[in-house]
Amino acid sequence: MNYNKLFSQVVSRSKASAIRELLKVISRPEIISFAGGLPDPTLFPTQDVADIMHDVVTKSPKEALQYGTTEGQDCLKKELIKLLKETENIDVKSEQMIVVSASQQALDMTARVFVNPGDDIITACPTYLGALQAFQVAGAAITGAESDAYGVLPEDLEAKLEGLKSQGKQCKFVYLVPDFQNPTGTTIPEKRRLEILEIVKKYDTFILEDSPYRQVRFEGESPRTFYALDEGKGNVVTMFTFSKVFVPGFRLGYIIGPEEVIRKYVILKQAMDLCSSPILQLATGEYLRRGLLLDHVSQIIASYREKRDLMLRTLSEYMPKTVSWTRPEGGLFLWLTLPKHMDATQLLPKALENKVAYVAGVDFYPDGNVFNDMRLNFSYSTKEQIVEGLKRLAQTIKDNL
Repeated sequence: MNYNKLFSQVVSRSKASAIRELLKVISRPEIISFAGGLPDPTLFPTQDVADIMHDVVTKSPKEALQYGTTEGQDCLKKELIKLLKETENIDVKSEQMIVVSASQQALDMTARVFVNPGDDIITACPTYLGALQAFQVAGAAITGAESDAYGVLPEDLEAKLEGLKSQGKQCKFVYLVPDFQNPTGTTIPEKRRLEILEIVKKYDTFILEDSPYRQVRFEGESPRTFYALDEGKGNVVTMFTFSKVFVPGFRLGYIIGPEEVIRKYVILKQAMDLCSSPILQLATGEYLRRGLLLDHVSQIIASYREKRDLMLRTLSEYMPKTVSWTRPEGGLFLWLTLPKHMDATQLLPKALENKVAYVAGVDFYPDGNVFNDMRLNFSYSTKEQIVEGLKRLAQTIKDNL
């Protein structure tokens, strides 16, 4: 049977994730990996989760083990509304929120809700690989707006929007990860966020704000979210996930936005998976109700801050002077830039020979035309692995300069 003539256009547009494919290759224990975006599993609140899951199943079996509502379980949404008010001073109603299966489903659903094949969207350049995958599968025409050490450049974003407008094209949305961006680790200052928000309004589109680990801040003050800055005027849709601040195995996240937009998400999700897991929603809601999340995030912050600082010190000690990197104020990643004549993709097999791994930066660019960057993760590895792995990586770079 020749299935090639039967596959859909969606499948033909789909590409394997560079990160997921790499993780299969580097599963050997002798390889030190900075490639994944994995939280530190030693910090998982294992006992709290075990206790809560037991309570949920024994006290609410009919709700926990039954189908749930597509919008999300009321007990979880109630706690999420309280959390947003407490931590972000965001007022949101239940009708303005939907619970989803983590941020990757939120990205996929957004692409399905807004994008027809050939429609235009704009992202920062570089940007999160998983978002590019979701948008490419939907057939979006993706334009990258240039970035600096403080995120996407407002003037280049406006130039790209004006360019689309001059061609008679409508930008469906602008996708941004404003806090500790994946992959670069950069944060957009509040003044620049306000500029970007005004530009987006001018061109009659909206900001898709991806906020996977905004709470994991090591230093400084948090700028307000785009959603908070918009003051409920309907120009922002924001996605959150519990994967980095609680446990990724629960695969839970949520989207907030205008009620009319959330309703479209609900209709789409009914056709996709009916609902996200009720038992996991109840457990997460109970975790929030007991006031455990913020204490857990504090532990994550303390651990990841130490690891970030260690990675920065080790890079300074061992890397050649021609290599540079970002200094993130939080999150899980930093971005390393090689001399322009070097190709991080071609260097990767040599790094693997030296038993160290990273993600080449080319896949984070919409046009795939920049080759001398790499993303390094500091959350997953132990401190000893960070030092040894960076020594190996530095030696690999020196050997190939």
